[in-house]
This record gives sequence, structure tokens and C-alpha cells, in this order.
Amino acid sequence: AQTRFVLRKALAHGLKVVIVINKIDRDNAEPAKMYEKVLELLMELNATEEQFDAPVVYGSGRDGYMMYHLGDEKKDMTPLFETILDHIPPPFAKPNEPFHMLVSNLDWSDYVGRIAVGKILGGTAKVGDNVFVIRHSDHKRVRAKITKIFEFTGLGTRETESAVAGNIVGLSGFEDVDIGDTLTVEENGHALPFTQIDPPTLEMQFAVNDGPLVGTEGKLVTSRQLRERLMRELKTNVSISIEDSDKAGVFNVKARGAMQVAVLVETMRREGFELLVSRPTVIEKVVDGKRLEPYETVWIEVPDECVGSIMQNLANRKGQLTNMEKHPHSTMIEATITTRGLIGMEIDVVNATSGRGVLSHLFKEYGPYAGDVLTRVTGTLIATEAGETTTYALLMVQERGKLFVSPGEQVYEGMIVGENPRNEDIAVNAVREKKLTNFRSQGEGVAAGLTPATKLSLER
Repeated sequence: AQTRFVLRKALAHGLKVVIVINKIDRDNAEPAKMYEKVLELLMELNATEEQFDAPVVYGSGRDGYMMYHLGDEKKDMTPLFETILDHIPPPFAKPNEPFHMLVSNLDWSDYVGRIAVGKILGGTAKVGDNVFVIRHSDHKRVRAKITKIFEFTGLGTRETESAVAGNIVGLSGFEDVDIGDTLTVEENGHALPFTQIDPPTLEMQFAVNDGPLVGTEGKLVTSRQLRERLMRELKTNVSISIEDSDKAGVFNVKARGAMQVAVLVETMRREGFELLVSRPTVIEKVVDGKRLEPYETVWIEVPDECVGSIMQNLANRKGQLTNMEKHPHSTMIEATITTRGLIGMEIDVVNATSGRGVLSHLFKEYGPYAGDVLTRVTGTLIATEAGETTTYALLMVQERGKLFVSPGEQVYEGMIVGENPRNEDIAVNAVREKKLTNFRSQGEGVAAGLTPATKLSLER
């Protein structure tokens, strides 16, 4: 799905393509067949005739060789570099025009504040130059002064006094700059065209932790700290939006997918924040009085013996099968499904295929509302008492279903400690201790067959 997404964007921008068939040193490599598949993909993504007639090289990056034709002598990587130089045009730039640049990304530094990142399309930028920021949102012009210039080298950055057209640089000295803004040295310069960013499709709520175990895992727990951190995220992350909700200490976070939110929450957790995260909900639209919701294309590669259970799962989630391909050791299923129906499906695929299934998905379009989707068929196990879980109690609880907690963990009254196969909630005591007597039998108290608990990660 990632290859499709990036290639589709590149083709739409009119970029030229070089096909590199890598890893041909492997025993089961089929370079000629792979080349055919890449051509099929280019055709499917509406490549132009020039893009479709892309040059191709074959080789092994690990072993350090590339060749123009299969069967050529294995020397070095020169064929790849020569193909890039011959086929890919140099960066678009007008060095003799006045300085202008489109801000395509943002960075943040505690020392210099916001850093505008982009490719200089014309002229030269020097430290101390006065420039104008033409805002993409309201087309207002704001005067600013470049205080630092950063050039990217490898994975790091280094400071420089000036930068020329064609280079990708970071510029600081702006109080307020956003992605899509134009930087120009001319007071009456024109705004550069801005590429539209894909809209967010999921919404989740971040809230202050008001649970009984507050403050045990993080030091930053107040709504002010949470709000400041989320607003700081907005300065560098253009694809999410954050709003205050009508409840105190609760913030609505809109993003492109559950994974993006999971990365943000995990980053905040490592920084010492403690917060509540709601179940994800999809962002719907109403167009001409019709209720629309986001749809995605999903690709699932599964072992042959697991195809039946995956097809059943797709049917429950109202997925429409669009293609099915048989590979030597697996089957590739392609389907269209609502974003709502996709929530939680990855875990189902992992469970049904014993971890061998691979799922990728990509936003497709907004379509008509699909009705109710069955995403969960299990009930929960709920703790009736607060305290520390014991092996003795959990041995009895696990007869009812799967555990989410291990021995020695703190639980509170009303906490979900597991799931059960029936579609109902069962109250259980997870903190019961064994009554000690004077009579002991051999092997008593041994944790006989306590199954490891299912740990609930953010994706799960």
C-alpha cells in the first residue's frame, strides 16, 4: 500500500520513474516477472506513456552491483547512477531570479522556534535577509528576517550562511509560518501554488486521566500541560487538527489513521504524559443531504488455509471483495471497506493467521454510509474489587475468558480485566487471596497453567 500511495502521488506530479529490480541474488527471484508486475501497476495508476516507458536496471544492493540487462557482467552500481543522471531531470530552479520558496514542511527548535523547510525555487537566501511571508490561509503579507539557515546532510543538519536555488533548506526567524506559505524577497511577489493535503478521516478524544490510578505512571497530568503539548504538535504536524471540546480537559484530535494517533500517544507517554484516549470514530460528511463516510482499499496477504476466516471477517465488516490473487504460498485479497469497518481488523488478521497475515490499507474516497458494522462479538470481564491481582484469583478468572492483566498489577473496581467469548459482561474478583491453613499439600500454590495476559497496545 505504501508503494502504491507514494507512486500515485509521484505520477500525478508528472515525475519520471526509474524501475530498479533489487534482490535478484535470491534463489526464488523472478526479475522478469516482477518487471511485468511493475508495468501492470504503472498502467493501473494511470501513468503517462513517457512514465510507462521507464528505464529498468536489475541487481543486488547488498552485493553492490546493478546491470542494464539480465545476464550482463556483475561489476558495480554504475548502471543505476548513470540511468538516474540520464533520465531524471535536475531540480527545477531559477538561480538568477529573486529569492522565492514554498514552505512544504515545518520543524521546531527550542532555540530558534519554528523552522520553515522547503526547496528554494529561485535566487539565493542569506542570513540577515528581509523576506515577506505570503500566508496561504488569508494571503496576508508579513515581513520577517532570516536568522539562521540549515542545510540537510545525510540524516543531520548543519548551519550555513547562504543557500542557492535547487537546495532543500530550513529557515528560521518567523513567528508564524505554516505549510503552504510562500517566502519571497519581493514585496509584491506572487504566492506559489500549494498541493492539497489529504483530509483526516479519524477522530479521537484525548482527556485528562480522572481514573482511580491517576499519577502512577506519568508526571504530566494536568489539562494545561496536555493542551500545551498538543498545540506544540500542531506546529510541526500538518496532517492532524486539534480542537477544544465542550468538556473541560477533553480535546478532539483528528488524524489520517489510528496508527498516526498511536505514534503521537506513545511519544507523549515516553515524555511523561498520562492521559485517557477514547475509541476512534470516523469523520463523516453530509453532501446534498446524503450521509457519507470514508472508504479504504485494503490488501491482505494470508496463508491459503486462512482465506475462509478472513473472508468471513470481511463480510461481517461489510467489506466488498474486488480482487483475489493466488501466489505460490499465499493468497492476496483486495477489498473495499469503510474506515469504520477497518478499525481493529489488523488484530483479527494476526489472530486468524497466527501472525503470518499482512494487512495494508489506503484511503480511497467518501461514499454512502454503509449501516451498522459488527466489529466485536465478545463480552468483557469486569473487576468487582480494587487491589493487586493475585495468581490464585486469575487462575479462576481465566476459565471465563482471556486475561488483560498479569499477577501483581493494580486494578480498580469496574476495570476491564479481560474478554469472554459470550456477548455479555461478567463480573469477576481478580484480587482474591488464598486462605492459608495449617494443612499444606505438595504442589499447592504453584501457578499451574496461567496463560500469559494479552497486553493492550494502542493499535490493539
